[in-house]
Order: sequence, then C-alpha cells, then structure tokens
Amino acid sequence: MVALTYAAALLAIVPLILILVYLLRAGASSVTLSFFIRNPVPSGEPGGGMANAIAGTVIIVLTASVIGLPIGIGSGLFLAEQRGGKVAVAIRFLSDVLNGLPSIVLGIFAWQLLVRPFRHFSALSGGVALTAMMIPLVTRTTEEMIRLVPVSMREAALALGYTRWRTSLTVVLRTAMPGIVTGALVAIARIAGETAPLLFTAFGNSFWSLSPFKPIAALPMQIYIYAISPFDDWHAQAWAGALVLLGLVLVISLAARFVTRRRFGVGGD
Repeated sequence: MVALTYAAALLAIVPLILILVYLLRAGASSVTLSFFIRNPVPSGEPGGGMANAIAGTVIIVLTASVIGLPIGIGSGLFLAEQRGGKVAVAIRFLSDVLNGLPSIVLGIFAWQLLVRPFRHFSALSGGVALTAMMIPLVTRTTEEMIRLVPVSMREAALALGYTRWRTSLTVVLRTAMPGIVTGALVAIARIAGETAPLLFTAFGNSFWSLSPFKPIAALPMQIYIYAISPFDDWHAQAWAGALVLLGLVLVISLAARFVTRRRFGVGGD
C-alpha cells in the first residue's frame, strides 16, 4: 500500500513536470531582459516583450485582492461565528455555488455590470470579475481556519470581559491569520492565470497603460492572442509568457507554503 501511495503521488505530479519541461524547452530562449522591459512589437519585427502585460496582470490582481480579500475574510468570519443561522447557511450555499461557476460566466456578469453601462472596457472591470472568483475561495478557507481555533481561547477571552465580536476580531482572527493568509495567496494564484473573464472586461491593450479605467493588457490574454496567431515569433513569445506566468504562480504557491510551515511550526525554531 505504501508503494501504491508513492506511485499515485508520482503520477499526480507527472503532468506538472511535463508541462514545466515543455515550457522550458519552448519558451526559455525568449525570456530575456527585453521581454520584461519592452512592449509588443508588430508581427515580423524581431524582439519585443510583454512589459505592459506583466504590469497589467499586477494591476488587475491587486485590484481584485483589494476588493475581494476584505469581503472574503469578513464573510468567512461571519460564517464561522454564525454557523447554524439561516443567513449563514444561505451564504455558505451561495459561496459553494459561486465557487463552481465557470469563469466565463463571471466574465459575462462583470461585462453586464461594468462594461456595458459605461460603454468601455477597463482594468477595474477585469478586477471585479476576478474578485467574484476570489471571494468564495477566501470565504470558505477563512471559515475553516477559524473553526480550527480552540474553543478554549474564545471562552478565555469572554471570561476576561471581551465582547463576542471583539473576541472574534482580536483573538480568533489573529490566531487563524497564518492559515487565512495561506488561503488568500492560493486564491491569488488561482485568479492570476484566468483568461476568459478578462476577454469580456479588460479586453487587452498593445500599448503601455496603467489606468484602471481603460483597457489594459494581461499575461493570460497576451498569451492567448499570440498562441492563436500564425507567426512563429509570437508563438515563442507566448511560450515565454506562459513560463513567466507559471513562475509567478509558483512564487505565490511557495509563499503560501512558507506561511503554512510557520502556522504549524514545521521547520521552525
């Protein structure tokens, strides 16, 4: 049985290893300094990069995090403290449903909410679309992490005269914060590579733009546009962009792993 579990674990990571090896072979040669500091160039011209797409990805993900993390953490705290309430049950159910919705549906929702009324695409609408994906993930993670906090800590704070909500905010939430941070980083890694919602909202931009109220480039969209083009130079740029995006997700995942190790005291002092 031990051998079978090792074999299953190996089979689980084989696809990731194959993807990483293929990306290194196809895109490593195009990951140069100009890739990070130059904007895309017209087809047929050598060089170029994805500086605008990298900056756009950072802006969109930051926008989604600023909006989604407070809402998700607050919702998770409410669900953990009001477990059996009718409102909590309804929110929990709706969060699970929202978590299972296809990302393209959330993109259409953001288009209907922010793009169509204002008659233009924007980085803000892209951030809202990714926010809708982030909130249920953070909500459920926060709820589970708070439930792991021992009941004795709540009782001790209440015995000292703390109100229930002060106990939740200053004792329970602080104790569960490393796990919540881990869940937040995982949610950020999850939305960083989404393409479908951005096609309906951020739309893309071949030029340098940092305004949240205008169309903006993003790595997933730029990879998609280059991958379906008939030009070999753009194909190489697409593989390079995929490699950079995978590296970004890997860094976020390693950060989440580091926080998890600190949370459970693994490898600590």
